[in-house]
Amino acid sequence: MRQESGPPRPGGHPAVWTGRATNRFQWLAAVAGAACVALGVTLAVEASWTAGVTALGMAVVGCVAAGLLVLFGTLAFVHVEVRVDERAMEVRCGHIGVPRRTIPFTEVVGADYAPRVTPRHWGGWGYRSRPDRDTAVVVRRGEGLVLRLADGRRFTVTVDGAASAVDSIRAHLRRPAPPQTPTGA
Repeated sequence: MRQESGPPRPGGHPAVWTGRATNRFQWLAAVAGAACVALGVTLAVEASWTAGVTALGMAVVGCVAAGLLVLFGTLAFVHVEVRVDERAMEVRCGHIGVPRRTIPFTEVVGADYAPRVTPRHWGGWGYRSRPDRDTAVVVRRGEGLVLRLADGRRFTVTVDGAASAVDSIRAHLRRPAPPQTPTGA
């Protein structure tokens, strides 16, 4: 899903580009996490606490903790939203927008279209970093965009309409910097 907004700029690019990518598989993992929490609660309520309190307590705490970890960890990466405006690219994950990252265009030297971004390449879904210091937000397999940063690192994000996002970013990068207004007298 891709939305473009704002008046078209010279060259036909909108002032603000927004896009999103969704992974419906993550909902299955969230359901599994909720089931694990439910199992922990069921154990706590219906089990006989007279025999093996320690073992039962560990099972309850383990089920609830693992379930909450899976539930909230997957809900954070069900979708990603990307917003490109004249100053930066912002990436927000999940329903509450956390984790969030804003990359000002002053730190970007280029943008490239990536036709096949895979979770396997990054070690899974989510907010990922590799030893070579490249970072990615991967919520599904498919197209994405890659920002080349001034410090030599790259930032990759999966998003529908990535080619259009790259065009918008490149247009913003070519735009001359606004003149500095003098401060003071």
